[in-house]
Amino acid sequence: MRIAVLAKQDSWYVRDLQRAAEADHIVSPLPFSTIASSIDSTIEVSSGEQWLASFDAVLVRTMPPGSLEQVVFRMDALQQLEANGTVVLNPAKSIEVAVDKFLTLSKIKIAGFEDPRTETSQTVEEAMIGFARLGGDVVLKPLFGSEGRGIARIHDEAIAERTFKLLVRLGAVIYQQEFVSHEGYDLRLLVVGNDVLAMRRINGLDWRTNVSRGAKTEPQEVTPDLRELAYRATRAVGAVMAGVDVLEAKDGRQLLIEVNAVPGWRALSKVLGLDIAKKVLATVSAF
Repeated sequence: MRIAVLAKQDSWYVRDLQRAAEADHIVSPLPFSTIASSIDSTIEVSSGEQWLASFDAVLVRTMPPGSLEQVVFRMDALQQLEANGTVVLNPAKSIEVAVDKFLTLSKIKIAGFEDPRTETSQTVEEAMIGFARLGGDVVLKPLFGSEGRGIARIHDEAIAERTFKLLVRLGAVIYQQEFVSHEGYDLRLLVVGNDVLAMRRINGLDWRTNVSRGAKTEPQEVTPDLRELAYRATRAVGAVMAGVDVLEAKDGRQLLIEVNAVPGWRALSKVLGLDIAKKVLATVSAF
């Protein structure tokens, strides 16, 4: 099977997939930045010199930053590939949902999940009202972003106002959530096809539990409740593979923090001792 992987050429994930492919698959990395389309008698989508429809499947392994026009075009191109019969994982619509924190939150709220109280606004005045509603202790997040980048905790009114003014000048949307006291860990659930894999991420030195922030990891038992939660969250955004982050608050609430439709597995593969890349390729092949 020929699989195009939209990722950086030197990505660890590309190397891991190529290792796991052995002689069964050909894994070819292609960049998002060179995606183009030609419309004549048919609509064709390419990356570099490769027509994406010539592959058996396209695996989306990253979603790099870009302008609004670039992001919209990339999603449109992936949806056109799907419309022409090419297998795209995750489906373009699920990536479009998951890359947008507000849209993701809306989907999982409709699906019945509990999540942190959230205020999203475009003006300093509305943001300050939201800041007060959330108790004056918030986690500020970029609407688009992952791996803990651009996240800050703010619990000072003057700093909040200055920060919101800067974001408004930059044309950003102000997305803030209540700060939730927790026991120093969260759970990462990875849905790959019919499998649910899990680890606990522990950080005693930082309220952020991302591995990229120095969190330690350990295996987590996947209980029937966690398995069902992971499946439901993945379905809520329309994904086939997803990283689902769950925070267990000190007050007893179990909060769904994020659903990532371009999930990594490097730390999880190491802590569980599993060849997750093979499971990813098997899921692509079976789709």
